[in-house]
Amino acid sequence: MKRLILLLLVMTALVQAEDIYLIVRADDIGSSHAANLACIESYTDGIARSVEVMVPCAWFMEAAEMLQKHPEYDVGVHLTLTSEWSNIKWGPLTCAPSLVDSNGYFFPKQKNWEDPEATDAFWNANPDMQDVEQELRAQIEMALKHIPQVSHLSSHMGVGGVDPKMSELVNRLAKEYGLDIDLGELGVDRARWGASGKDYFETRERKLVEMLENLQPGAYLLVEHPGLNTPEMKGHGHSGYEHVATHRDGVTRSFTSDRVKEVIKKRDIKLISYKDAQELFGSEN
Repeated sequence: MKRLILLLLVMTALVQAEDIYLIVRADDIGSSHAANLACIESYTDGIARSVEVMVPCAWFMEAAEMLQKHPEYDVGVHLTLTSEWSNIKWGPLTCAPSLVDSNGYFFPKQKNWEDPEATDAFWNANPDMQDVEQELRAQIEMALKHIPQVSHLSSHMGVGGVDPKMSELVNRLAKEYGLDIDLGELGVDRARWGASGKDYFETRERKLVEMLENLQPGAYLLVEHPGLNTPEMKGHGHSGYEHVATHRDGVTRSFTSDRVKEVIKKRDIKLISYKDAQELFGSEN
C-alpha cells in the first residue's frame, strides 16, 4: 500500500511538472463603478480567478456586495497608500496625518526616485510607521468584515515593497491575519503579455494570445487592470497616462475574448487562483 501511495504521488508530481498553471489577477476592484463591473465580468465571462480590492476607495462597498455573490472568486486586499489619478482621489480610513498631502488625500506616487526632496510621494514624506500599520490593519479588517473569501495581500502601485521596513510590516501582517500566500515561494513566475496603454483591443488580444501560445510548463501570474470605456473611466488619468478608459476596456475585452479562451482550452492551461496555488504547491516548498 505504501508503495502504491508513493507511486501515485510521483505520478501526480510528473503530471504537474508538464502542466501549465496560470493565475489571472484583476486589480483595483473598488476603485470605480466601471472597475467593479469589469472585474466581475472578467471572472464570470472571462479568465480572471483572483481579484485585488482597494478598501479606501469610494466604490468598495459595491465591490464587496458583488464579491459576496461570487464566493469562488479569490480576493486579495490591495493595500492602498497612494492615490495616483489627477482628478479622482481617496485617502485613509484612519486618522493618519503622515500619510496624506495638504488636501488630506494619499500622495500620487509611492516614491520619487529622482528627487529625494520631492513632496509628491508616500515614502518621501517620511511616513510614521505607526500610522502606516494602523491604516493597513484597518484596510485588512474592513475587507475581512465584508468579504468572506479574502485569501492574501498585495499592494497598490507596489507600495508594500518600497522599502525593507514596508516589506517587513506587510509580511508580518500577512502572517498575523493568515493571508500570507507568497507566490514567489510557491515557484510562480510572472507572465507578461507585452501590451501597453497605447494598444487598442485587437492588438492587446493578439499579444495575449501569443503569450498564451508560448507559455512553457510551469506556474505563472498575469496581472492587469480591467475597466470599461465609459464616461466615468474617461475621468481617470494622469500625466503620461491619459487613455485609461480605452486601455482598461481592452483588458476586459481580452480577458473575456473567445479567441483567448479557445487558446487556453486548446493548450489545457489550468486557470487557478492564489488560494489554489497555495493548495497545489504549498507542500512542495
